[in-house]
Amino acid sequence: MGQISIKLVDKEGKTLSIGRGENEVNLVYCAPYQEGDRIHIEIGDQKGFYWLMLDDARGRSLVYLTGNISYTIPFGEKRINLSPNTFAGKRHLLWVRKAYTFETEGYRNLSENLWDQHGDVNCYPHASANVETRGESVFAAMNAVDGVTVTCCHGEWPYQSWGINRREDALLRIDFGRTVIADRIILYTRADYPHDSWWDQATVTFSDGSSMVLPLKKTGSAQEFTFEEKKLDYLELGQLIKSEDPSPFPALVQIQVYGREK
Repeated sequence: MGQISIKLVDKEGKTLSIGRGENEVNLVYCAPYQEGDRIHIEIGDQKGFYWLMLDDARGRSLVYLTGNISYTIPFGEKRINLSPNTFAGKRHLLWVRKAYTFETEGYRNLSENLWDQHGDVNCYPHASANVETRGESVFAAMNAVDGVTVTCCHGEWPYQSWGINRREDALLRIDFGRTVIADRIILYTRADYPHDSWWDQATVTFSDGSSMVLPLKKTGSAQEFTFEEKKLDYLELGQLIKSEDPSPFPALVQIQVYGREK
């Protein structure tokens, strides 16, 4: 059986600390992080479900890994969509464990990933979009799958969201990295009124080519939509029709896709 590992490297690629194990790895790092530090998770050819915790202050996610991943520890503007406790201080616990089969079975939110990031990744679910307001971290697509459902304000954590920079053709995509079975979507739209507007309607397009129109309301509460079970590799949220409210700033706080493994 192959090993999995957690490796911390600095901006020059020098190894700062490393931990290895067959099914589970804990790594304690006792020093402040420096800009340019990266976390490498190496799984070899052992793709599958893993519990992933890159920092104890942020928590863990059940993710599907299709290969090794590299996570650059954010600094400055790139970290204000995270709790200020994340990656702070001089003692850090990182943890990776292969998931047990019973942990992946059953009905659950298939779209949550606390450790999502920009770019081509091997860690799913993964959110991407054709626009993120001014390229700022507080308006990144990854915020829509981070599990935070605070809708009453906008800006730094915990008020991060997916912002569309007034684009009429804004599109959010959720890739699952494998085929899943889903039958429910829950949306949280930002409700920092009167700064915010809202969408009257959105359309979800599924990877099988079908689509579903979602009528939306002026609310920061969960808006739930159900449909017959579909096998999906990804879905897209688009055709966002803004209300007539004078504010030009509708935004999405969270998208939850519920279902089970195929």
